[in-house]
Amino acid sequence: MPTELMESPSTQRRVVVTGLGVVTSLGHDVASFWASLTAGRCGVRRVTLFDPSAFACQIGAEVRDWVAAEHMDPKEARRNDRYTHFGFVAATQAVKDSGLDLAKENGDRVGVMVGSGIGGMYTYESQLKVLAERGPRKVSPFTIPSLIGNMCSGLVAIELGARGPNFGLVSACATGTHAIGEAAHTIRRGDADIMVAGGSEASITPFAYASFCAMKAMSTRNDSPQTACRPFDASRDGFIMGEGAGILVLESLAHARARGARIYCELAGYAATCDAFHITQPDPEGKGLSMAMKRALSSAAVAPEEIDYINAHGTSTPYNDKYETLAIKQVFGEHARKLTVSSTKSMTGHLLGAAGGIESVICAKTIETGVIAPTINLEQPDPDCDLDYVPNAARPAAIRTVMSNNLGFGGQNAVAIFRAL
Repeated sequence: MPTELMESPSTQRRVVVTGLGVVTSLGHDVASFWASLTAGRCGVRRVTLFDPSAFACQIGAEVRDWVAAEHMDPKEARRNDRYTHFGFVAATQAVKDSGLDLAKENGDRVGVMVGSGIGGMYTYESQLKVLAERGPRKVSPFTIPSLIGNMCSGLVAIELGARGPNFGLVSACATGTHAIGEAAHTIRRGDADIMVAGGSEASITPFAYASFCAMKAMSTRNDSPQTACRPFDASRDGFIMGEGAGILVLESLAHARARGARIYCELAGYAATCDAFHITQPDPEGKGLSMAMKRALSSAAVAPEEIDYINAHGTSTPYNDKYETLAIKQVFGEHARKLTVSSTKSMTGHLLGAAGGIESVICAKTIETGVIAPTINLEQPDPDCDLDYVPNAARPAAIRTVMSNNLGFGGQNAVAIFRAL
């Protein structure tokens, strides 16, 4: 390796983002997704994947006009769940975007960590129906491989010849960020040079909807799908389900520089904590999330005043938005009033285990373009939600360092910090 491309001992474990891939309700690739997001478009419509008439929530951010066999081998498409389709396609996009020729890489040094909060819900529901209606002998032999939560990572590895660390993480709505952060740790400790990481989810199904509706967690603003998801607004009434995948290619800085890669940004810091408070409700004092943000700042060696933008978890639920705002103010003090904060879930819906993957892509694009995606539908701010949430229209800004927050049932907190090189 040329001397000028080698990292000094103090920086040899740095991790950078070199590839991005998405499949979402706002676009099946990064370019169309980013254009829609910064235009403030909303992907929420009435559900078409099943008849939602009997459900309290009848709307969702579906990936529409999607035929998996047009994006991957038709045989593999038939054998795998919808969540795997999304993750597989986003991963192959990200690798292509990175410019990597994996045929020339040592596959032992390439790993995959694509998580899912729920996994193969389509397979689970459809095969239970087969069992009930046609008996056990008619259940597909591909049922178990299709529904388990690590299968997307496995299929991506087969496609790429990636023989390094490989597993699927599960931490509810913090899954995607956990996968990306743990993948970065894998590179930092020397177990891989390249990691393909993120989250994928496809839970717009009758059973998932019935279950979340029973918890009264979802919006019932069925007569106005485009305005139903309204993070930080006083009239918010619950989250809107989204589906899709967001994947990053991560590399050690030395590896990326040695091959002359285009680098979006550095994944400078990451932390994970647990509220240890309640199975579904965030800590009302914001302790767990505050600690995660502080530890992520320490991990990145970044002062609070250096953060320019936070992509918030911002689910449009009464508790989350209030307590996340409180936690941000606890960590950033006076600087909280100078920060820009937005919830892109107002447009994408909540992708559960894929949320952190999608939102990490957004962070990288924010740094690259200097454009902050808005929080749409913010009309009457909750008095407890009193920060600058970039309401209703994208905003150009000089952005160098950004933070992404994700929280999950079980008290899970995951925070990542991305920084321009």
